[in-house]
Amino acid sequence: MLAAYAARARAEDPLSALEVGDRPEPVEQDGWVTVEVKASALNHHDLWSLKGVGLAENHLPMILGCDAAGIDPDGNEVVVHAVISDPSWQGDETLDPKRSLLSERYQGTLAERVSVPARNVVPKPAGLSFEQAACLPTAWLTAYRMLFTQSNLKPGDTVLVQGAGGGVASSLITLARAAGIRVWATSRDEGKRAKALEIGAHHVFESGARLPERVDAVMETVGEATWSHSLKALKPGGTVVISGATSGQAPKSAELNRIFFLQLRVQGSTMGTRTELAELVQFMANAGISPHIDSTFALADARQGFAKLHEGDVFGKIVFTA
Repeated sequence: MLAAYAARARAEDPLSALEVGDRPEPVEQDGWVTVEVKASALNHHDLWSLKGVGLAENHLPMILGCDAAGIDPDGNEVVVHAVISDPSWQGDETLDPKRSLLSERYQGTLAERVSVPARNVVPKPAGLSFEQAACLPTAWLTAYRMLFTQSNLKPGDTVLVQGAGGGVASSLITLARAAGIRVWATSRDEGKRAKALEIGAHHVFESGARLPERVDAVMETVGEATWSHSLKALKPGGTVVISGATSGQAPKSAELNRIFFLQLRVQGSTMGTRTELAELVQFMANAGISPHIDSTFALADARQGFAKLHEGDVFGKIVFTA
């Protein structure tokens, strides 16, 4: 079957590690099902895998991809949940020390078919296309957990979203607006600031700009470049929720004095649970909102999508269709 896969690891030139071609059909384990993939979506996780981060050499070649929507063996339209927990684990699977994501130990979703545990599929809402639904399992689920599980935000509060434009950031803006939260967003790029306003931000600012007032929570995916600004933007007792560090993980100062003196809360967040994915799907159906798709490519042209993400000129998700 056709797939986009990491054939090797290349830290300095990740695109040279990418191959698009024939790979073996999935081999189902007990309790697993094979989903016919109709659409899949690209994440920064896939670029990191090509660099060899989180992907062991002994697991190569590895089909990339965490996100997919398709059809299960019974003909149902489904969305694939990418967090694979140990079969014996009970409770929040993101806390399972043995967990992994598709494309780390198990072949991923950038293929014509993917095999996953039967518990890892949830019904696709009729109101979303396969392309839209494929955007949900990583970026949108991450955003949902950040906002509704980890931040303690409520309608009427103000949230600052750092780095508008990325898949998680654009998801945060739309979800927060739909939940009645006042949304502020930052970006270095004027075009991305304009896009953020289009999709629901109430106000936008240049990265690092002084804000009119402090906010209840900051959604942080940028890391090193915005860390100080995020902490300074918070009200006393406020929360910064961090799910990534695309600019690096070593700020000049952790600003511990500010954190303890203002009693700030620093909350990590990783992906989301199957239950949260089902809640997200229903929330979007009830709110009448849909994912933002930057561009769509045929799976055979996956290299073009990877190159676009690597260049960084993206607002929303890059989607592949089988």
